[in-house]
Amino acid sequence: MSPKPLRGTRFFLLITALLLAAPVQVRADEVQLKPDHPERYTVVKGDTLWDVSTRFLKSPWHWPKIWKINDQIKNPHLIYPGDVVVLRMVDGKPVLTVERKDKASGLPSLPEAAKAPDAPVGERRVDDRTVKLSPQARSEPLEAAIPTIPPNAIVPFLTRPLAVEENELEQAGYITTGLDDRIALGDSSQFYARGLQDDAAEYYQIFRPGKPIRHPDTGELLAYEALYLGDAKRLETGDPSKLVVTAVKQEIIPTDRLLTAPKKASLPYYYPHAPKTQVQGRIVSALNAVAEIGPQTVVGISLGAREGIEEGNVLRIMRHVGTHKDPLTRERYKLPDEESGLLLIFRTYEKMSYGLVMTATRPVHLLDAVITP
Repeated sequence: MSPKPLRGTRFFLLITALLLAAPVQVRADEVQLKPDHPERYTVVKGDTLWDVSTRFLKSPWHWPKIWKINDQIKNPHLIYPGDVVVLRMVDGKPVLTVERKDKASGLPSLPEAAKAPDAPVGERRVDDRTVKLSPQARSEPLEAAIPTIPPNAIVPFLTRPLAVEENELEQAGYITTGLDDRIALGDSSQFYARGLQDDAAEYYQIFRPGKPIRHPDTGELLAYEALYLGDAKRLETGDPSKLVVTAVKQEIIPTDRLLTAPKKASLPYYYPHAPKTQVQGRIVSALNAVAEIGPQTVVGISLGAREGIEEGNVLRIMRHVGTHKDPLTRERYKLPDEESGLLLIFRTYEKMSYGLVMTATRPVHLLDAVITP
């Protein structure tokens, strides 16, 4: 006996159950709000743009897609402590805006054209005279805008060489000997150096070429690690030049290299965005990290300017699982990579770049893949 066809309520309930059970396909670049997101958030000192965005969005690097510029605010791209970030829905889509309070009045700031030209006046008795007072807005300097990512994690690496290319090693100046034939140099030690190209340069950084960094798949030389040793100031120009050590991180010896010290860098405000093309690379180094890499760790990747990588690029970290032996056939097969975190690039070189691990759902390891999100 054939089963009766489903009709009416039973058919409707079955279709509804199937729809609810079906997985919802979400595009990787689609903006998704957190279920518990606030409607408003007041920015406090110590916040970062990434922190604030995390309160509203599942993928905090998507915040530029829903950020609405406030024309009445002088610096609409920067957010300061005291600003109120407001989430609104416009035509069914989320929009983030900022309300900036007038520090003098405590009220939200308005465009100049919206301020009343003839404000009411008050009176005050001063030395038996009646003085009419008009309200005036006193401008106070705003605190520094909040950074995109934690500054302490990257500031030491904005002006120090993290990696050097092979030709840089050949062109850099080098230490020949310390005064009185001293070998190991410490703080305030004077020494001689040769090969300094810029006679106008006064301050230098001292480094030692580290191990070569190679692409794990192709074996291509990407760069050499630059081991930062300390700083020096030139006292006399010539061949050799005379310098003095002004700061020491590690022991300094002859043949260590000298690079002109860059000017002190201000903290850049990165604009998080995906690379313009589909890219795929590997994590090839980790600074000050042990076997497992977690959030706020600086890592080097095998992608650089030649692959179109820019400062502010966000990459998805994929756990490189490798291969596994089939328990029945005994053959080895490749396991798919699993997503484990997000990385924001803050410094680029020709063949490699350095970024900060922003989030990690599981430990990150060397050789893990990085791809366009």
